[in-house]
Amino acid sequence: MEMEKNPKKVLLIIAPSGFQDREYQEPRAILENAGYSIVVASKGVKSAQSTLGTAVKVDKELNETKSDDFEAIVFVGGPGSSLYFNDQTALALAKEAYQKGKIVGAICIAPSILANAGILKDKKATVFSSETENLKAKGAIYTGESVTVEGKIVTANGPSAAEEFGQKIFKMLRGT
Repeated sequence: MEMEKNPKKVLLIIAPSGFQDREYQEPRAILENAGYSIVVASKGVKSAQSTLGTAVKVDKELNETKSDDFEAIVFVGGPGSSLYFNDQTALALAKEAYQKGKIVGAICIAPSILANAGILKDKKATVFSSETENLKAKGAIYTGESVTVEGKIVTANGPSAAEEFGQKIFKMLRGT
C-alpha cells in the first residue's frame, strides 16, 4: 500500500518584514515533516524578510486566502506582525476560521490579532509580555504559560516556545 500524501493544508501568515525566524521555521518544519502542505501568506510582497534578514517566498496575498482551504491558520509573531493588529482582512480571517472550527494559532505578539478579532474573550491564552494588557482588555484569561491551548486556539509567548507551539498544532491536526 502506498503512503498517501497528506492533503491537509496549513496557512502560515507572516509580516512582509520583521517576522520572527524561529516562530516561522520551527512550526513549519514540524508540520512539513508530518506531511502537511504549508502555504505562506503575507501582505503586498512576493518575498518577506524575517527579523534576521531571511527571505521567505510568499505563496499567497493575505486577501486571497479563505479559511475553508485550510485545516489550521497560524499567525507568526515578531515585531512586524503588529501590522495585522487592526488589519480587517487578518481579523476577519481569524474570526471566520475560529467560527468554522478550524485550528487557529498565534505566537509572540500575534495573539493580539486573535484578541482584536474577538475570539479570545473568556478564553485562556498567552502572549509576549508587551501584549499582556491588550489580551486582558479584550477579555482573554491570560495564563503566562509558554503555550496555552483552549479548544481549537493555540497561543504561545515567543521564540523559545516555537517548537512546543508547532508540536501542539501538529497534535491538534492529528486529533490527539
